[in-house]
Amino acid sequence: MRITKLNNIYQLAFMPRFFPVNCYLVEEEEYLTLIDAGLSFSKKAILKTAAYIGKPIRKIVLTHVHSDHIGALDGLKEELLDDVEVLLPKREAKLLTGDLSLEKGEGNRPVKGGIPKNITTRPDTLLVDGNQIGSLSAIHSPGHTPGMMAFLDIRNNSLIAGDAFQTRGGMAVSGDMRWRFPFPTWATWNKEVAIDSAERLLNYKPSLLAVGHGDLIIDPEKKMVQAIEGAKNY
Repeated sequence: MRITKLNNIYQLAFMPRFFPVNCYLVEEEEYLTLIDAGLSFSKKAILKTAAYIGKPIRKIVLTHVHSDHIGALDGLKEELLDDVEVLLPKREAKLLTGDLSLEKGEGNRPVKGGIPKNITTRPDTLLVDGNQIGSLSAIHSPGHTPGMMAFLDIRNNSLIAGDAFQTRGGMAVSGDMRWRFPFPTWATWNKEVAIDSAERLLNYKPSLLAVGHGDLIIDPEKKMVQAIEGAKNY
């Protein structure tokens, strides 16, 4: 695992062969918020990093419910017990139960990607667009999944975007294929919706872009614009 700190964000990059995955610890004044729970083996490293920082994890916020983003959720909940609050986008709650049916206005494209059937933890709080979690503002960013959210740290405009973008294998909007790392595209529900969400995220003019797969990008606006235009023209 590799740890990178920028602003108030610690990126925990897990590097299993062929499939690197990131999760994030966001430092508040008295506690930490974990964004995404990585793979099943990520628990130990997440807890060790929190101990190194010297603050407790009080909130686990999930961008969406694909296996590589919630893999260690049950283990972390078991370890932290009632001291941690689990927060999930409201639309993703149905997917977490295994119900992949679409809702009115979502068309007929099937939900893709691995959604684990053995996760027992259920969210304490369901998030909607605009909710505030400490210093983080929730932004509805569907496309990769119907209910995915990104989170903007309002202290410094750092954007943790889940899989709305990838930087591994080349900068891309979710659903726009990068053959050096094709997995986010294969797991994307609706590319056109993902492009719309990417444009919305660009409007926040982030100072830092943090994604589920790939390196952090400082001052990412130009690369985000190029990725959006590339996705539209493909």
